Amino acid sequence: MKKVLVETSARHIHITEEHFKILFGENAQLTVKKALSQPGQYACEERVTVVGPKKSLAGVSILGPFRKQTQVELSATDARSIGLPIVVRESGVLEGTPGCTIQGPCGEITIEEGVIVAKRHIHATVKDAEELNVVDKEIVSVQVESEGRNIIFGDVVVRVSDSYALAMHIDTDESNAGLVAPGTLGQIVK
Repeated sequence: MKKVLVETSARHIHITEEHFKILFGENAQLTVKKALSQPGQYACEERVTVVGPKKSLAGVSILGPFRKQTQVELSATDARSIGLPIVVRESGVLEGTPGCTIQGPCGEITIEEGVIVAKRHIHATVKDAEELNVVDKEIVSVQVESEGRNIIFGDVVVRVSDSYALAMHIDTDESNAGLVAPGTLGQIVK
């Protein structure tokens, strides 16, 4: 059976152009640092500080391109450490999530909602989904084998679109729990 590349998604933000201009200046542009596995997505040189009720996280990456809503993705450990509740959500499902302040070199913004711990998920094309015998929005488990830390991740949502490249995304807490190294493959188990 076909396996899925398992990638670790560290803390980052997706940002609107309006918010970016407040943080970095009216003439600022996103600066591509490196392309990511998902087509058209990239990590930027620009970094921000995410401020919670207890403390701040400096040097948080911005991922481009611009989005319709500003969204902060943290691990559960990150959220706890800065004093925010842990709310697990799919990307873009922000209603009822906590907010925070985001600081840049030229200004700061406060979002009323948008801080999430991203629900673990698999990006798949239509062809990949057929080969994996899964459908969009299906919830599956994925077995990952590593030296001394084999793990099965449950509650993995499948997201199907021909704009994706096949990969599973987990956060740093999950990655550390399973000793997931670059190039690790996972097997869907039902």
